[in-house]
Amino acid sequence: MSIARLIAAYRDGSTDPGEVVARAYERARATSEPTWISLAAWSRVKAMLERLRDASPADLPLYGVPFAIKDNIDLAGVPTTAACPEFAYVPQRSATLVERLIALGAVPVGKANLDQFATGLNGTRSPYGACRNSVHPDYPSGGSSAGSALAVALGVASFALGTDTAGSGRVPAALNNLVGLKATKGLLSTAGVVPACRTLDCTTFFTSTAAEASRLLALTAGLDERDEYSRANPSWNGADAFGRPRAGFRFGVPRQLEFLGCADSPRLFEATVARLEGLGGQRVDIDFSPFLEAARLLYEGPWVAERYAVVGPLIEAKPDAVLPVIRDVLRAAPACTAVDTFRSQYRLQQLKAQCDRILADLDCVLTPAYPRPVTLAELHEQPVQRNADLGWYTNFMNLLDYAAVAVPAGFMANGLPWGVTVFGRAFTDQWLLGLADSLQRATALPLVGDRAFETAAPAAVARNDRSRVVVCGAHLDGLALNWQLTARGGRLLTATQTAPRYRLHALAGGAVRRPGLERVAEAGASIAVEVWELPSAELGSFLDAIPAPLGLGKVELEDGGWVTGFICEGKGLAGSEDITRYGGWRAYIAST
Repeated sequence: MSIARLIAAYRDGSTDPGEVVARAYERARATSEPTWISLAAWSRVKAMLERLRDASPADLPLYGVPFAIKDNIDLAGVPTTAACPEFAYVPQRSATLVERLIALGAVPVGKANLDQFATGLNGTRSPYGACRNSVHPDYPSGGSSAGSALAVALGVASFALGTDTAGSGRVPAALNNLVGLKATKGLLSTAGVVPACRTLDCTTFFTSTAAEASRLLALTAGLDERDEYSRANPSWNGADAFGRPRAGFRFGVPRQLEFLGCADSPRLFEATVARLEGLGGQRVDIDFSPFLEAARLLYEGPWVAERYAVVGPLIEAKPDAVLPVIRDVLRAAPACTAVDTFRSQYRLQQLKAQCDRILADLDCVLTPAYPRPVTLAELHEQPVQRNADLGWYTNFMNLLDYAAVAVPAGFMANGLPWGVTVFGRAFTDQWLLGLADSLQRATALPLVGDRAFETAAPAAVARNDRSRVVVCGAHLDGLALNWQLTARGGRLLTATQTAPRYRLHALAGGAVRRPGLERVAEAGASIAVEVWELPSAELGSFLDAIPAPLGLGKVELEDGGWVTGFICEGKGLAGSEDITRYGGWRAYIAST
């Protein structure tokens, strides 16, 4: 069921989509309850397979790949229930994301079970049956995207669509040894998705590896005119941003770690921290209290009323159509006032400002996916509290507009899968997936369904929303033009040297004394430089401020790497003084 291996098998003729999808369909029928609410009509599936005969794996990147759809996401001609029979309707058109996947060659198998109206993190709140964990039957699958996670974990589908408002795409991933991508809000269209909280909802992917999630995101992210909340994907977050993390990346670790008495989770978390350090990461302990306070707003604030905007009319007309536990969660919603809403929005904005400042100097934050697992028996005894426990590290994510990836990170002593979440600023999704890929490979856990990694570890370095810039003169830390970097949010990464292939010149003229860096074929030297990090969105205005004859090009550093930096046009060296002997601009300035 690996996407790359399926495509390779189709290309070499060792199998065909009809055989693979038919087998997946039969597996789905064999596990019909409670993983699935309904299957796509086989006649429709056959029609899709017939259309594939006119194409080839070379034309369609998801040619013949079977996938599952959470049953709050529309598939044309198949009922959408949101796990509530009284709410069900038959859409005439599929959700935009489903349409895109089918156009890419993927074949939907059916609609997967979920916590009713996507309100829950455990997978047991459904009239279609409680979803048990794929590994340990005493535990739930996690939710609300319960059936979606099981479809992949049990080998029925290559990948699955879920949704995530409070953790529904991350908790079930971690509980079933899967990768769960909760992309930046609006990056994946939610048109054709039954809302939970319309302003917060995200469509998600469940995959066996981060590399598969990266591929799916690159194929489907983008603006959708059907979705007024959709957002364009910046160029720095494209497919080529996926790669291995650069040594020295900084990851935050909460000072306020909570494991709710679990003995296994602290050990597994510290082992994951050590693995990230082994990948070249630098641990930074952070104050996690503003994130946790933001998380509490999701169910203690007016966003419960946003959920009620969808479910409320049904509750008022037919209260018994909605599960009692869902009614209990939404009970306070009608009493919420506009004043309450604005006060909560103001407080959320205060918290976001605090959290954004913490993230500004980090590449990501690492947390457990959940503090501890809860058993089915515990959920039966305390359904609301035990469900809330699972959302400890997830509920704040969409309120604060961050991207997140759940990654398998170990197994507990009883064999239950355990995972972590890496999260970061909006539109750093591919960088996070690159880190998740490296972490998966370092942890070396078995993949679901006896799958193997599709490809070797990527050689390319991952990119996020920050660009590195080499400076060698007036932009050095503390010098005359350094403010042009700091005013744009620049941060000094390191002081280093170029490769021994450059000459340094003091340029003639100009209001501010400036050097010119010249790459030469012979008689070159190493020149002292600094590497700064700048928000990619600010790079254009920084470039505009650079006067002739200087510009930005590529500079080779002493470690052999090439980084964007200041270079000088040859004609600009006329009348300059060769100051290479000083080894750098600071030394030259000190001498004069």
